[in-house]
Amino acid sequence: MLKQFLNLKLSQKLSPQQIQLMKLIQLPTQAFEQRLIEEMNENPALEAGKEEDDYEKDEFENEDYDDYDDSESDRIEADDINIDEYLSSDDTPDYKTQANNYSDDDEDRESPLAAPISFHQDLINQLNTFILTDDERDIAEFLVGSIDDMGYIRRSIPDIVDDMAFTQAIYTDETTVERMLHVIHELEPSGVGARDLQECLLLQLKHKTPTESVALATDIIENQFDAFTKKHYDKLIQKYNVSNEQLKKAIHEIEKLNPKPGGAFSGNNKVTENVVPDFAIRIVDGELELTLNGRNAPSLHVSKDYQEMMQTYKESRDKSSAQKDAVQFIKQKLDSAKWFIDAIRQRQETLFVTMNAIMHYQEEYFLDGDETKLKPMILKDIADLVGLDISTVSRVANSKFVETPYGTKLIKEFFSEAMKNDQGEDVSTLEIKKILQNIIEEEDKKKPLPDDQLAELLKEKGYPIARRTIAKYREQLDIPVARMRKKI
Repeated sequence: MLKQFLNLKLSQKLSPQQIQLMKLIQLPTQAFEQRLIEEMNENPALEAGKEEDDYEKDEFENEDYDDYDDSESDRIEADDINIDEYLSSDDTPDYKTQANNYSDDDEDRESPLAAPISFHQDLINQLNTFILTDDERDIAEFLVGSIDDMGYIRRSIPDIVDDMAFTQAIYTDETTVERMLHVIHELEPSGVGARDLQECLLLQLKHKTPTESVALATDIIENQFDAFTKKHYDKLIQKYNVSNEQLKKAIHEIEKLNPKPGGAFSGNNKVTENVVPDFAIRIVDGELELTLNGRNAPSLHVSKDYQEMMQTYKESRDKSSAQKDAVQFIKQKLDSAKWFIDAIRQRQETLFVTMNAIMHYQEEYFLDGDETKLKPMILKDIADLVGLDISTVSRVANSKFVETPYGTKLIKEFFSEAMKNDQGEDVSTLEIKKILQNIIEEEDKKKPLPDDQLAELLKEKGYPIARRTIAKYREQLDIPVARMRKKI
């Protein structure tokens, strides 16, 4: 039995130019500069700086090349390309760039975070200070390669022995690997190469100058680790027959240790880029002023030489096949340069109007820096204000930084969902988290508040929040449960 179906499907595909524009918008300042360098290296028709002479910039665009062989199906015609068509996907409102939109680059406000070498390479370099045989060095380097980003070796010695045999053709035994592991434990940062938290803390304590407090701390970690992690301080005082003050000093020694020795290494297996603010917000005479980092607004123009080559071709009487091939290449590069210049202008306008809308939406916060004044704000709120697609606003928010009087912030941190207070008013979840954080900071650390009591306190302040929501916010703030916040 035959059946007929009518299936209508509406789909929209982005052109390659639209995709490239979206990628440009997503790039933060430093990555954008690198992309600019790459484009200029690839396209000689694109030049930096301002043009010295006034001439008809678009002369090549509207010419009819009648002598050009129409039989060449793969040639490129400038007239067939309408740049406006593939730059209008976001329906950006009319906007003129003002002189004060771009801050001078005289003072690059960068936070250098780059590490010269990786974490693992640093450990390998330290092995050079030990006298080892070739076989021992191979084993030691394999162990270094088994260390995770936090500084731990999470695999058992037998597994490591088997892995070396199968993957590296290194045949050894558990005793030798254990001996090489002790060498790894001598490397910095102290605690690296540990197989669990207990061993990590013990390694660090054994590297400290011996004192009464360090000795007690070492004994506690080695023999009473479970009681310590559960903060059964009364049990520890009774076990070691020490005073409250003595235990407090020992616990203080443990709290100074690093449970993630690998995480302390700047870069952590990769070089971290410098943080360069893409925008700056300042308060001038009580008003907010927004500037776009000048490095996002380069001066570019289409090569005059390339346009003159096009003019020369037009005026020449005898057009050889080589000349026709050359003009095809020139037209391609000229069109590409014009598109890239327009795309950069579109990028500047998109960045500025988006951040400007965010700044005015969160005006109360930017005027005094009080995080409790951050209003609920989602991507759609800003997209509706500026007439852009939500995905475009997301590209701006997720990868850009803004320098404010209160520090350099990632823009996406200003977005949050809304919740109702006891007056039925919308409040930002950021505001609730800040209040929760303040309550926990002010609590009695000898008797930390459990989540149900935190929920009651927030309810008293006008925020009826469920206990499970309190737990979720606390975890997002990286705040441990009450038992783990307990102090002596």
